[in-house]
Amino acid sequence: MTEKAPADGANDLSMAVLNAIQNPVILVDENGFVAFANWEAESFFGASANHLARHDISAFIPFGSPLLTLIDQVRERRAAVNEYRVDLSSPRLGADKLVDLYVAPVLSQPGSVVVVFQERSMADKIDRQLTHRTAARSVTGLASMLAHEIKNPLSGIRGAAQLLETSVNDEDRALTRLICDETDRIVSLVDRMEVFSDERPVDRVPLNIHAILDHVKAIAKAGFARRIKISEHYDPSLPPVFANRDQLVQVFLNLVKNAAEAIGDRADGEILLTTAYRPGIRLSVAGTREKISLPLEFCVHDNGPGVPADLLPHLFDPFITTKTNGSGLGLALVAKIIGGHGGIVECDSQHSRTIFRVLMPASKGPAADDETPMTKGTNG
Repeated sequence: MTEKAPADGANDLSMAVLNAIQNPVILVDENGFVAFANWEAESFFGASANHLARHDISAFIPFGSPLLTLIDQVRERRAAVNEYRVDLSSPRLGADKLVDLYVAPVLSQPGSVVVVFQERSMADKIDRQLTHRTAARSVTGLASMLAHEIKNPLSGIRGAAQLLETSVNDEDRALTRLICDETDRIVSLVDRMEVFSDERPVDRVPLNIHAILDHVKAIAKAGFARRIKISEHYDPSLPPVFANRDQLVQVFLNLVKNAAEAIGDRADGEILLTTAYRPGIRLSVAGTREKISLPLEFCVHDNGPGVPADLLPHLFDPFITTKTNGSGLGLALVAKIIGGHGGIVECDSQHSRTIFRVLMPASKGPAADDETPMTKGTNG
């Protein structure tokens, strides 16, 4: 019996479904050419579907890649194959292109195979985020110990130095003043760390993230980022985020300030704030089988020099900093706050391109009354 050809409407629906998939999907024909690529595949390969269709798949992946062998195996066996942690890193695709592959035959088109790419980066980032949370908990214990065991002796040292200051000559008075200044500096550091030991639940309500980001931008433009261009690219359809307003302001002020300091005096320096909806990102809850969906993505981009590769995996650990006078607690605090909200924060960095990405759960309720509706789109 002759099969009926699918109607144009069915073809349109199939294309819409494939383009809605968040993973890159390609169809490789019997000659090795890319006969189809969805939107995610175009982004993954950095080329349009028309451009991909004019070339063999080997032109877009590293020489000797296991993917070519997998395609040949699937054609020969006519059975699907999974392969995990395949490295496709190359100058064309970029660094750290580690993927899981699903390769399956298209039985109605002999020799053709479908390849689905699952980028490992997000899974690995979530694993690292759990490490960040452990580090934050370590700082919590350390902060409590410092508050009780260091601040009291420091108070006595400072008091003794002040008493000595009244009975010594001018030359020695400079030394007593140094003692006071240094004890004040240590107390200030301990005070900053005490934030980590505060485990009280925070008040959270549904919030409009765009109102938060606009507030942060206004503060930045009035102060530390007055000479830097700050642009926005917002998704106006985002649902509210369930969060504490003051803490989110603190998080994004920290990230924007880091971006501004990375840019420095560059004349072409720019910070870009973006929001997007990313379905499919889920985080396992420790001790249960439950998974929390983290579809809300908020990013701070900058075109500074980037984060050194050896520092990137430890960026959210306490006391890690590239600043001359930095304490290394700012990003650790960011990780603690976002982790306390059930989200994750990560950093992608290459030369002249750094992105701090915050992923958080959506709220099921409407935004708080004092927040403006989410109607803002792309802006400059």
